[in-house]
Amino acid sequence: MDWGTELWDQYDIIDKHTQSGLDLVEKYVKFVKERTEIEQNYAKQLRNLSKKYSPKRGSKEEQECRFSNHQAFLDILNEMNDYAGQRELIAENMMINICIELTKYLQELKQERKMHLSEAKKAQQYLEGTYKQLDNSKKRFEREWREAEKAAQYAEKTDQDLNATKADVEKAKQQAHMRTHIAEECKNDYASQLQKYNKEQNQFYFTDMPLSFNRLQDMDERRIKKLAQGYVLFADTERHVMPIIGKCLEGIARAGTNVNERNDSVVLIEQHKSGFERPGDLEFEDYSQGINRASSDSSLGTPKGPLELLGKNKNKTFRLFNKKSKPVDSEGFTHLPPEQRRKRLQQKIDDISKELQKEIDQSEALGKMKDVYEKNPQMGDPASLAPQITQTAQNMERLRGELNKYESWLAEAGGRGDSIRYSTHSLNNNGAHNPNSPGAISDDTDSSQAIYTEFDDEFEEEELAAPIGQCTALYNFPGSSEGTISMQEGEVLFVVEEDKGDGWTRVRRNNGDEGYIPTSYATITLNK
Repeated sequence: MDWGTELWDQYDIIDKHTQSGLDLVEKYVKFVKERTEIEQNYAKQLRNLSKKYSPKRGSKEEQECRFSNHQAFLDILNEMNDYAGQRELIAENMMINICIELTKYLQELKQERKMHLSEAKKAQQYLEGTYKQLDNSKKRFEREWREAEKAAQYAEKTDQDLNATKADVEKAKQQAHMRTHIAEECKNDYASQLQKYNKEQNQFYFTDMPLSFNRLQDMDERRIKKLAQGYVLFADTERHVMPIIGKCLEGIARAGTNVNERNDSVVLIEQHKSGFERPGDLEFEDYSQGINRASSDSSLGTPKGPLELLGKNKNKTFRLFNKKSKPVDSEGFTHLPPEQRRKRLQQKIDDISKELQKEIDQSEALGKMKDVYEKNPQMGDPASLAPQITQTAQNMERLRGELNKYESWLAEAGGRGDSIRYSTHSLNNNGAHNPNSPGAISDDTDSSQAIYTEFDDEFEEEELAAPIGQCTALYNFPGSSEGTISMQEGEVLFVVEEDKGDGWTRVRRNNGDEGYIPTSYATITLNK
């Protein structure tokens, strides 16, 4: 069994090498996990840093972002936040593609190694059992053959003994024959067991154990290949995000190059420009005239001395550096310097004009919807729109009043009074245009107070807008009301204006006809 001992020594060496490889995989997984934790902590610190130095909403720092150097710093914080996201992506990909994958594969390898070791031990135990059977049959054959020889010698001795009876001789011969027969059977059994053992031994050494070695070799090679792929993934995980990280760094550099010190100075000047006129030159005050006319002008009172005259204007001389009390905000911004007041008034006018335009659009949409409901009662009750129409009209009236008020204040402050021009196509309850609506401007209205004007007649004749998508009609629509267009089920139309929340979409046919259709009556696909 020296060959068996040598074989198992070799198998033990290979098994230890396999276990060492599995330990290496486990070490690499732990290494990547610790690297993942480092990336996660690094990303977390970057995000906390970006959040710490980002200006709060509505704070003074946020208002200063109009300056390029402040905006550049904000851009850097945003880029660092994106950079942190890429570090988090690295950690996530490493955890999923390397740690989890290799941990699962490691468990599979351990089970496979355990199975190969069990199969090899089972083959060895079977061979050892076969050898024990061979050894037992050999010893029995040896024992029975000796007994047969003794019986043969005793029978021969009895046959030569003159005093032995014929029965004794015959009995001795039968005993010798029986022992010989038993010895022959043991011999045959020993030969059979020897043949069986040799066959099992050849199977063990030339088939089972080489197969087990090959399986361990294949398992170890697969383990090495998988570990090598993990090494490559470690680098690829970083390499894949390098372009995005490079863009973040480029954004940081671009933020630095976008800083314009001259423009920041101009912005600061425009922001705080007061509009006050510069003070004029001080006039020369001749005190000698007061002395020469002392006797004749005594009735006019004693002239004021130099200190008294200077005291009158000393506050004006140093007003530029005086500490001002915090101004109290007023509706007309009268507490602000002229230039700042004009800017605030113009901004207020623009905001009100935008709100007014929204109300006008909503009024037109409600009018169209009411007209459709009146002609198609199955689509809805026209009376249900009355509260919304009334509320919209009140909002429009209120906004127009505020707009007139701020326009007049801007005119007083010396501003141009320019406001955004809006359509005043208000709709009456029947959906028709109402020339007597509050927004309509009469011919005798002064041009300086005309805030709203109707769109030019050429508005209808301007170039057609490009389609933004297509739609397919789901149902038939008569399009009998003003501004709508009819369509048949399955008809394909071009979309030129999206639904603004009023349930209507503007479409166009190939022949150029345009109009509104109910959004729910068609499937709409917008261009990307």
